[in-house]
Amino acid sequence: MFYRHFAFLFAVLMLAACSRAPKLAPVPAGSTVLAFGDSVTYGTGASQGEDWPTLLAGMTGWRIINAGIPGDTADAGKGRIKALLDEHRPALVIVEIGGNDFLRGRPQKAVKDDLRAILATIRQSGATAVLVAVPEPSLMAAVAKRPSDAAIYAELGKEEKLPVIVDVFSNVLAQADLRADAIHPNAKGYREMASGLFAGLKKIGLH
Repeated sequence: MFYRHFAFLFAVLMLAACSRAPKLAPVPAGSTVLAFGDSVTYGTGASQGEDWPTLLAGMTGWRIINAGIPGDTADAGKGRIKALLDEHRPALVIVEIGGNDFLRGRPQKAVKDDLRAILATIRQSGATAVLVAVPEPSLMAAVAKRPSDAAIYAELGKEEKLPVIVDVFSNVLAQADLRADAIHPNAKGYREMASGLFAGLKKIGLH
């Protein structure tokens, strides 16, 4: 009985070890990092300097370029990412985009393909890519008042073998006191988002 229990425990521990995301090389303070996204990266819903890229720069010592554009989509983003990479030569790109695609009713497969193209361009530049999961608007989430990450982000992480920071954006939107409106954090929400992203980046070894 003891040996069967021990074998089962050992198997569980080995499975957990295999499922962990691989550690990445740390990005030193002073490095250029690109925050690529939409209005949530830009900082809509808060004052200048209260956006998560600015707050994250203060936590990490990185030089973070805020490349968020309100209303941007993954479809449009794949057309502007290369110029940003060529201009800034970042060591790391944090990608938070896709919410506007969902709001416009684009199929998840199309959004996933666009995200994959963005990530491929980042990798071709030699930069490390990290994906931030974005919640998908749904009737169930609206009723429960608890948004959840769209499944395509975790899927891309597994398929492309890259880190995905999950639940941070969704957790902020789930709390009324952290929202400026239904889809944007307020100043307090962006502080929570920056802290969550920082914790996620530390977990995968980037800081």
